Amino acid sequence: MKILETERLSLRTITVDDAHFYFELVNDPTWLEFIGDKGIRSVDDARKAIIEGPRAMQEQRGHSLYVMERKNDGVPLGLCGLIKRDGLDDVDIGYAIRPAWFGQGYTYEAAVAVVAYARDQLRMKRLLGLTDPGNANSIRLLQKLGLEFVELRKLPPHDRPTNIYRIELQD
Repeated sequence: MKILETERLSLRTITVDDAHFYFELVNDPTWLEFIGDKGIRSVDDARKAIIEGPRAMQEQRGHSLYVMERKNDGVPLGLCGLIKRDGLDDVDIGYAIRPAWFGQGYTYEAAVAVVAYARDQLRMKRLLGLTDPGNANSIRLLQKLGLEFVELRKLPPHDRPTNIYRIELQD
């Protein structure tokens, strides 16, 4: 189901048909370095993770991570959406893109649309952004979106040190 559209992108809910794409994305060296190993070792593991993760969150909360596809050819580039994590009071914006598409503005374009969606459609009061302290590209993106650094915290399940950013969306 299509959720958002930008000039170049369509953001839609993820399905089990995206398992091969998801498997490749979560096992990309950049994902492993900055987000962490999800233990997804096969396309079947990816199907299960999609059902138990983004699909379940979409059904329960009305938002999740979305597949960002180029409108002109339908190529899936990455994920961008809204995640509610255990241990955090607020929802955060999550995103990941395959390295082949780095530096082309796709993640920023999708993230701007997701922030507007959180504010205007879902009426969220604030939004968090989480990133590895060493991920300079992600830090720049969060700052460009208007999020401000709040704290460094170890977050489960792997207790990785994580920069937490925040933006107020409603007065």
